Amino acid sequence: MILHICSDAAWKAAQNSGSYTGDTLLSEGFIHCSTRDQVIEVADYVFRGRSGLLLLLIDEAKIGEEIKYEDAGNGKLYPHIYGPLNLDAVMDAVAFPPRDDGTFVLPTSIECVRR
Repeated sequence: MILHICSDAAWKAAQNSGSYTGDTLLSEGFIHCSTRDQVIEVADYVFRGRSGLLLLLIDEAKIGEEIKYEDAGNGKLYPHIYGPLNLDAVMDAVAFPPRDDGTFVLPTSIECVRR
């Protein structure tokens, strides 16, 4: 399973259009994703304090486009989806609110989803 942080509005637009492209696909050619171990670090760095977010739980085996694990400049390999994300690869979209201090924790609802 890989994870992607997106706004609630972007996810609703994707459901209406039938696929998710994300802003990074339009600007950089790929959709940024994270592993379970990386997502909190990404959320705290990029989205600290931001509300209205969802965490997309994506079944890597169902992604219809190319996926590459690439170094993001910090020595860690992050999954990138090259092309739009087909919605049937999304197992769930869960609320991803920040804590009072603006940092994030992994929602307990995804703890039971298999690795």
